Amino acid sequence: WLGALRFDNLALRSLPVDASEDGGPRAVPGACFSRVRPSPLQNPRLVAMSLPALALLGLEAPAADREAAEAEAAQYFSGNRLLAGSEPAAHCYCGHQFGSFAGQLGDGAAMYLGEVLGPRGERWEIQLKGAGLTPFSRQADGRKVLRSSIREFLCSEAMFHLGIPTTRAGTCVTSDSKVVRDIFYDGNPKNERCTVVLRIASTFIRFGSFEIFKPTDEYTGRKGPSVNRNDIRIQMLDYVISTFYPEIQEAYSDNSIQRNAAFFKEITKRTARLVAEWQCVGFCHGVLNTDNMSIVGLTIDYGPFGFMDRYDPEHICNGSDNTGRYAYNKQPEICKWNLGKLAEALVPELPLEISELILEEEYDAEFEKHYLQKMRKKLGLIQLELEEDSKLVSELLETMHLTGGDFTNIFYLLSSFSVNSDPSELEDFLEKLTSQCASVEELKVAFKPQMDPRQLSMMLMLAQSNPQLFALIGTKANINKELERIEQFSKLQQLTAADLLSRNKRHWKEWLEKYRVRLQKEIESVSDADAWNTDRVKVMNSNNPKYILRNYIAQNAIEAAENGDFSEVRNVLKLLENPFQEAEDFREVKEDAEEEGATATAAACAQETRSRLPYCSKPPLWASELCVT
Repeated sequence: WLGALRFDNLALRSLPVDASEDGGPRAVPGACFSRVRPSPLQNPRLVAMSLPALALLGLEAPAADREAAEAEAAQYFSGNRLLAGSEPAAHCYCGHQFGSFAGQLGDGAAMYLGEVLGPRGERWEIQLKGAGLTPFSRQADGRKVLRSSIREFLCSEAMFHLGIPTTRAGTCVTSDSKVVRDIFYDGNPKNERCTVVLRIASTFIRFGSFEIFKPTDEYTGRKGPSVNRNDIRIQMLDYVISTFYPEIQEAYSDNSIQRNAAFFKEITKRTARLVAEWQCVGFCHGVLNTDNMSIVGLTIDYGPFGFMDRYDPEHICNGSDNTGRYAYNKQPEICKWNLGKLAEALVPELPLEISELILEEEYDAEFEKHYLQKMRKKLGLIQLELEEDSKLVSELLETMHLTGGDFTNIFYLLSSFSVNSDPSELEDFLEKLTSQCASVEELKVAFKPQMDPRQLSMMLMLAQSNPQLFALIGTKANINKELERIEQFSKLQQLTAADLLSRNKRHWKEWLEKYRVRLQKEIESVSDADAWNTDRVKVMNSNNPKYILRNYIAQNAIEAAENGDFSEVRNVLKLLENPFQEAEDFREVKEDAEEEGATATAAACAQETRSRLPYCSKPPLWASELCVT
């Protein structure tokens, strides 16, 4: 069934390919791709496949012999066999990682297989992530493991079904081949299964692809592998713009500077809209380096990402982001900074004075506009666009922060708020809202001090006596955050559940009154209030998901899969394909899967100490201990 794929590998015809046969890690000058071969895996088998993603390629799994179809997918999408027409290659790129230029990076574990022509003539690049060594693997082994692959597979599809631009994932294939990983970098390595994800996108070219020409960086001393090769920069711009921005190519075919400026303006606006979408669903990427920014405005490279549970504007999803560079509230400014680095990488084909002006004029305005438009939909403000709406959104988020509200569930509940509710209905609604706020126990976990008191005392003394040394080992912001944590934790020791509930109800009652007044203005502007309310609820329910890929849901699926049961991964995938629709509770979904023949014994073993929760529940206490690096 995979023989139907039609390849047309335009990127390899349009961009320079490294001629060397050396497959080991090395510098790759003067090329955008290096030819590679996937390394075979022992006993590959399918964890899950996304039929909507595979349909982009014109593939439809045969219903008659599903087992044979899955076995075939496992062979080809593990890299054990090569599809006719595919030409495996690894892409060369550089990047600024955590703000510092890292020199040559490239596809260290991913392999371009080729470009498939879809049923409507559209072109899709397909990649195997985790298929083995490439010239860009550096000291690593070119492999990915089951836990990270399941997370990438599920989140790629979750984001698509949320309506957010993203790369897609067609299959997840695991094996009996093992690699050693030290998950938390704490000296406790373990063997994990090699796993491969089939990734699909129009292109995987990224901002860092244009940084291969960067001369020696004044701070890190590193440089790109293709310094002084402006001819390749021109080739890349010609390829990217003519292939992925054809309307811009057509409009400015006789003026390359104007064309390149129009392209930079468009990727600036796409990136601003993308990060606005992330902020509106509480998505944190975790590693927003320039090499993880798509040149066509997609969410790309799912690593230590996380959907925010309890609303915290300073939420950090990546356990190894010690300074909080990529915290939730920093994402808009970081994406703008990354665009600034792309602008530098396009010189001289786009002078910096032109690109910097575009960035200043377009990015913030586009972000604010798209963010507010989306937030209005989430709040059901479908009739009027008032200046006060921005303040209403800010006050909602502040109330969520004060009460430890669950970001997803609070928004989802708001569609059931009635403008004309009587006191008893309002009280019922307040009960529902406050049930989605953090308990005293949850707050104690969240604000538990993270430093040993002696260490903190030493750092405070060092900040006073030797600021230069302190700057090397800590930051003022981190120390202030720890002091704030200690103060909050101390206050929580005296707080009762009743006091917390009373305080939370007061905060929510104040905001709901402002919300009611704003909705009343909507009603006054329409002739049919009932029709308006029906439309309002419909818009809210199609913009506020009930289901997101929470870390604890992914972790349950991973633990079951690590014990040989893939049914939970498939259940979660099915659920995430309909994030806005009411679904059955956790147990009922599980029972349905078992009736279809899925084996759940291993999952039951893995999960026996954890109580089952509906997929839409705010996370259990144990989830706060999950650390993704």
